[in-house]
Amino acid sequence: MVNLSSWSIPRSRREQPPYFTKGQIITVLEQVGILLQLDGANPFRVRAYENASRSLSSHEEDLWETVNQGRLIDIKGIGKGIAGLINEAMNIGTWGDLGSLYEKVPRGLIEMLGVPGLGPKRIKQFYDELGIENITDLRAAAEDGELSNLPRMGKKMERRILEGIDLLARFSGRRRLDIGLLYGEAFERRIDGIEGVQRAQLAGSARRRKESIGDLDVVAAVEKENIEKVTDSILSIPGIAEVKGAGDSKISLILESTIFEDAASNSTIDGGVLAALGGEAWEELEANSTIDAQVRLVPPHVFAYTMAYFTGSKEHNVRMRQRALDMGLRLNEFGLFPLEGLGDAKGLQAAENGLPAFDEEEIYEHLKMKWVPPEMREDMGEIEASLSGNLPSLIEPVHVKGALHNHTTASDGTGSLSEMAEAAIDLGWEFLGIADHSEVLNIGGRSIGVPQDKVIEQGNEIREMNYEWEEEDTNFRLLHGSECDILADGKLDYPDSIRREFSHVVGSVHAIGSWRNRDEIENTEILIKAIEDPTFTILGHPTGRIIGGREGFPLDMHAVLRRMGELNSEGILKACEINASPYRLDLDWRLCKFAKSQGVPIVINPDAHSTKGLKDVWFGVQMARKGWLEEADVLNCLPGNVIEERMMEGK
Repeated sequence: MVNLSSWSIPRSRREQPPYFTKGQIITVLEQVGILLQLDGANPFRVRAYENASRSLSSHEEDLWETVNQGRLIDIKGIGKGIAGLINEAMNIGTWGDLGSLYEKVPRGLIEMLGVPGLGPKRIKQFYDELGIENITDLRAAAEDGELSNLPRMGKKMERRILEGIDLLARFSGRRRLDIGLLYGEAFERRIDGIEGVQRAQLAGSARRRKESIGDLDVVAAVEKENIEKVTDSILSIPGIAEVKGAGDSKISLILESTIFEDAASNSTIDGGVLAALGGEAWEELEANSTIDAQVRLVPPHVFAYTMAYFTGSKEHNVRMRQRALDMGLRLNEFGLFPLEGLGDAKGLQAAENGLPAFDEEEIYEHLKMKWVPPEMREDMGEIEASLSGNLPSLIEPVHVKGALHNHTTASDGTGSLSEMAEAAIDLGWEFLGIADHSEVLNIGGRSIGVPQDKVIEQGNEIREMNYEWEEEDTNFRLLHGSECDILADGKLDYPDSIRREFSHVVGSVHAIGSWRNRDEIENTEILIKAIEDPTFTILGHPTGRIIGGREGFPLDMHAVLRRMGELNSEGILKACEINASPYRLDLDWRLCKFAKSQGVPIVINPDAHSTKGLKDVWFGVQMARKGWLEEADVLNCLPGNVIEERMMEGK
């Protein structure tokens, strides 16, 4: 549901300019665009705020510097009026007359934005014509059939809105990637094994490996004469909680967790993450979860086109359709057709004369493009890279030779040093970095960090184990590091003399409360101070976000990565972690390309708290792929004998 507390004009906590951060400016512009739609404002004014918000989101320079240099209007999408508003906010700390807009729009209308598929224009229509002010009114009107009588509505749309309200009631948010894939891959396997199904594949945001998944889409290739039999078989699959609809080409279902054998995640989460998610109450909800799913039944000859269409993203599909139009073709989920001679033919009828494609690669070939991996299809430059033949050769899970951020029973892990090492060897890794929590960490009143004397003992034990593997000619080693807390003032836990003994220091923020109570500028300055410490090697889970649990603390990651890039250019290794725990996936994949452009190496770490948790590195690889990273961009693709030397650079 939309967080109502965030829908208000922010107040600055600073006593001098800049009074607001780039993130706050972007949020206000985005919200104003929506509020103007709810208020029935001129569409051109609405679009101006939408464009300005998008432009600032991709603006990689320091915003305060841009304002001071008078270059705001040089940013595409920023006009004089909005530039003046941004100047006022950052220099004076006020927002013009925007406060009255926030007060004018009823809060219930904002709440309705949380209903899937319901946008500002439709909400405005309901408010104007039926006086609907909140979700309760909306449900009542839909159940009474009042919505279907409105222009551009109907019974089908009315049912969708009721379904959206129910979906909102069942879930407070989207499902994590790991949970979505547990459902999706189990469902895909069952459908693929049905007689009459030539092939079946998971599409949608799950195939694009988004960090969270709303619902599932599976595309199945089925000949027309087998549709009824295949439909009956799908509806009899164990684990279906509810059938919402079943036609000749689409089946809509709600799946429950019994569809896969193991309802739990493959990893053990740490206490801090569990607390952020809601503890035991969250675990109970997770165990009894459901997810919406749709199956698209299509003739085999259009399977590739339907897969591409329902994989998305919407933005990528729009660009692909435009590419087709530029070549005199029409592209949709049924095929690719020459516009000339198409006539009135539509859908499957038109597909009979379309360009053949057994797989997606052939679709891209028809459009004179290189095939774009699903993870990259977010309209973030992949169309241009495909056309120019400059798509990256994305990292693969097999490239990973180890990981540097993992925990043992010395702190809050469940595996001993030897158990974690054996599990890493079983994965074919050449090294494993141990980074137990430093001594200051306390969760729920319980100290879980490793005292100074114990961490020295751990180092001695690791040296002995490494000596034995060397004597046995085993190509494996443990690297002794630490996940050192970054304290509220930017200092690192443990004395400097102890930190210098580690092969690597993963600096992480855990006391999120104190960081969330400060603004973006102050947090950024303090974090950079920590990174500049000579013993600091890797920035761990950079923003502290928990997917489905909490947002990260305010932080200008562009500024942080720029500074890390400067230090790397001086020969001082400062790497940034993609925390591969599916609860975190932090660094956000959207920042990976920028990190690479700044010369900041990435380390994919599972943050494993168990032997099973080591396998979470796979999720980190998926995020790296979404972020366009290649094998050479990721430090833990280095061989074991090289990674040790790399960790010492600049120390």
